[in-house]
Amino acid sequence: MRTLLLTMAVFLILFGCDRRDTLHPVESHKGPVAYGDTIIEGTSGDANTLLPVLASDSASSEINGLVYSSLVRYDKDLKIEGELAESWEISADNLTITFHLRSGVTWHDGTPFTAEDVLFTYRLYIDPKTPTAYAEQYRQVATAQVLDPTTFRVSYRQPLAKALISWGELSVLPRHLLEGEDVTKSPLARHPVGTGPFRFVEWKPGEKIVLEANPDYFEGRPYLDRVVYRIIPDESTMFLELQAGGLDTMGLNPIQYQTQTDSPAFKRQFVKYRYPAFAYTYLGYNLNRPLFQDKRVRQALSYAINKKEIIEGVLLGLGQESTGPYKPGTWPYNSAVKRYPYDPERARTLLAEAGWTDSDGDGILDKDGKPFAFTIVTNQGNDQRVKSGEIIQRRFREIGVDVKLRVIEWASFLNEFINPGNFDATILGWTVPIDPDGYNVWHSSKTGPRELNFVGFKNAEVDELLEKGRRTLETAERKKYYDRFQEILAEEQPYTFLYVPDALPVVASRFQGIEPAPAGITYNFIRWYVPKEAQKYAR
Repeated sequence: MRTLLLTMAVFLILFGCDRRDTLHPVESHKGPVAYGDTIIEGTSGDANTLLPVLASDSASSEINGLVYSSLVRYDKDLKIEGELAESWEISADNLTITFHLRSGVTWHDGTPFTAEDVLFTYRLYIDPKTPTAYAEQYRQVATAQVLDPTTFRVSYRQPLAKALISWGELSVLPRHLLEGEDVTKSPLARHPVGTGPFRFVEWKPGEKIVLEANPDYFEGRPYLDRVVYRIIPDESTMFLELQAGGLDTMGLNPIQYQTQTDSPAFKRQFVKYRYPAFAYTYLGYNLNRPLFQDKRVRQALSYAINKKEIIEGVLLGLGQESTGPYKPGTWPYNSAVKRYPYDPERARTLLAEAGWTDSDGDGILDKDGKPFAFTIVTNQGNDQRVKSGEIIQRRFREIGVDVKLRVIEWASFLNEFINPGNFDATILGWTVPIDPDGYNVWHSSKTGPRELNFVGFKNAEVDELLEKGRRTLETAERKKYYDRFQEILAEEQPYTFLYVPDALPVVASRFQGIEPAPAGITYNFIRWYVPKEAQKYAR
């Protein structure tokens, strides 16, 4: 993905395929490659903005990933390849990257794309007036310059481990439409213009977003004519729409995957996939609230949660326990960190040490005359988070903690609660980038408004480890820093890391050209097609 995502809804391009369980259709629609048809995708949340520099949610980022392009990207095997850049050279001291850009690329309005657009976008990201969560890694650049219309060069003050792929997280924006404008008031937030494989058509808030194939796309016109995102906040309603033919693809929940998709009729119409996601779900504590500033309290709450109960009861076993911000089995993952098995007695002991006792015998702990009570917020449209919250609520009640669970529509959830820090605790998820640099989410400098460290975690040693980790190019040395980083998170528990879910996408069987790989199933989306005789929608 081009940005770190609240998760959100899952963006499949960052899912790994270490394990796959594919249900093949009984009736195949295989046939010659053809142009045409529309794919309709169900999504639980509406987009927030279609300007990537301002977007921090998955719904926006998924749309932006089809409308805009970056200099580089990950290929199907998670290796870096060119996108707008055809090639590049890195200097011997690893401080300078020279990008050679594609010629003949045009914006969706027909204006030629040049290196000036890249320079403009870089400057927009680092402009203090731009309210973006992603500026920091570009502020590491010492100089950025246009050598000619198809050559862009950046030099760094010191080595940055993710320097090259950071240019895959920056969606290049049109200079001719944004220069001299207030980016926060730009009409591009509602009507984007990019260089990507699909062009924007319309956005009906709360209903749908429509894209169409870009006939001038530099890698060739996509085979599918249109992509329609239908906003359906309720998972059950979305699944009914899928079964009725109103959707072609969505992410299944575990119950749908395990028990509601085994009929012959479903198997004829759809193909479903399963693989561990590059994502995790967590219960995050607002560390600016006095209630959560004692780490013994946070540790106690982690001991009070039965992760296995959640994985078996909510995920139906389609997932694994999370112990930190990295996917188990990947090189930065530290399997030796402190763990928090379900232990309510240990939880009660820690809370008592922190001064929380039931002084009045009402079953709720109190301290200084105040009950231990707070609210967990999560987003509408994600049944797994809601059900996890209900289980957590019950387990907390058993140790004397009174918790309310509040489920909020996605846009309001972000704008009224998460972004302004107006919450006690939240159940959310992060998509995990391939590179382990966690600076944007965990560094103490990222705790401001609309930044990604919205729980307010601040730790001087973590800051130092993150800074060293991003400056070190040797993988073994980086791992030492990230191992220690995970040890501190495990001790401090700013989040209770809950689980790593399996991705469970389903796609109508008329779509061909889908080739699962370590990058997931959508890395070659522009090459998905429907044979002429199986096409459902005329343009």
